[in-house]
Amino acid sequence: MKMHFCIPVSQQRLDRLGGRYVLYSVYLDGYLFCRVRYSQLHRWNEQLRRVFGNCLPPFPPKYYLAMTASMANERRDQLEQYLQNVTVDPNMLRSDVFVDFLKLIQLDTFSITTKTASLDIFLPDGRNIQVEILTSDTAERVLEVVSHKIGLCQELLGYFGLFLIQCCKEGKVSVMKKLVDFELPYVSLQSAKVEDCKVGLRKWYMDPSLDSVLMDSAAAVALIYMQAVQDMEKEWAKPTQVQRQKLEALQKEDNQTKFLELSQEVRHYGFLQLDPCTCDYPEPGCGAILSVGNNEISCCITLPDNQTQEIIFQMNRVKCWQVTFLGSLLDMDGPQRTLNQNLELRFQYNEDSRWQWFVIYTKQAFLLSSCLKKMISEKMVKLAAENPEMIEVPEQGKSKKIPHSTKPERLFLFSTKKQQD
Repeated sequence: MKMHFCIPVSQQRLDRLGGRYVLYSVYLDGYLFCRVRYSQLHRWNEQLRRVFGNCLPPFPPKYYLAMTASMANERRDQLEQYLQNVTVDPNMLRSDVFVDFLKLIQLDTFSITTKTASLDIFLPDGRNIQVEILTSDTAERVLEVVSHKIGLCQELLGYFGLFLIQCCKEGKVSVMKKLVDFELPYVSLQSAKVEDCKVGLRKWYMDPSLDSVLMDSAAAVALIYMQAVQDMEKEWAKPTQVQRQKLEALQKEDNQTKFLELSQEVRHYGFLQLDPCTCDYPEPGCGAILSVGNNEISCCITLPDNQTQEIIFQMNRVKCWQVTFLGSLLDMDGPQRTLNQNLELRFQYNEDSRWQWFVIYTKQAFLLSSCLKKMISEKMVKLAAENPEMIEVPEQGKSKKIPHSTKPERLFLFSTKKQQD
């Protein structure tokens, strides 16, 4: 599946000899990832092509004459599409030529040198554990270091991930984004420029039944237990009064396994809750609280008369979705390094035998999109186990098989569009 790369803006710069070049601001999941020149990307594409041949997507051609404004915009859009398409191949994502270039460009963009550093990892129970890393270590490498420190076996790493998390006032926690494998957590933390931001460790699956896969690992059980307790305290998961009393008793006994078994029955257990946002249903401007998980998008909508309405969108009735950037960024040298103030996610949904679009305006649109992609990929894996006729579909850096009858293109569509002022 495509990654959320976009290039909302580019700037002309002068080099040391007085010549002009264009610097592209590349965003990943709505946060500034790097700034890069066309020539750098062109050399990178040539390196990739030497390794992977013609399976690469087309790269924007060179212009030997001065570019017009329309040509410059066209190249920016083509580079954006190239970055999205080149990340579809899991073999590409794991290659040294892919990862090493992106590591260097991240470090260079934010003027960070490779050195030893301490990084605090925020756990769901509120504790921090400190790990010694290199500033150039990828999220995949940092996760390995963390797992070794807490005793989590490498075979289970795919069920967990590193996230940028904002610890707000009054104990509230906001998940900003999941760090992708080739992202540098130390750099992303420094470059986010968000107050009270931390790198956190969380489970990364949307199907609560997958807890069962982890129950033989004491370290994994401890992690998902911490997160379950945190979700109950934050009211992301919503137990009944009877369930809450039983869970509190099990918590006092420190019976983590029984606690997690009972949690499976709790409404919204294992869901990720987004910050308050707005939507266009049943009318524009309605407030909404979204919880995502277990193949559904659950919306608690506040109507204009302050009444609330619960709406559940089932993922098997979602045809496609897209994230749209609604504004323009004018000063990329200033403090604004995120797109999250001008985002919407719209998805097409089958209701009463007709397709219609629903729009959600949220600064976590890219995170929501990642959750939707995750739910689809988990569903594909389940379908693969039920159907002997399969095709290969990449997911999370590995090859997954899905039935021929299930076409990924029909299930999802990702695009990022920009509306210029």
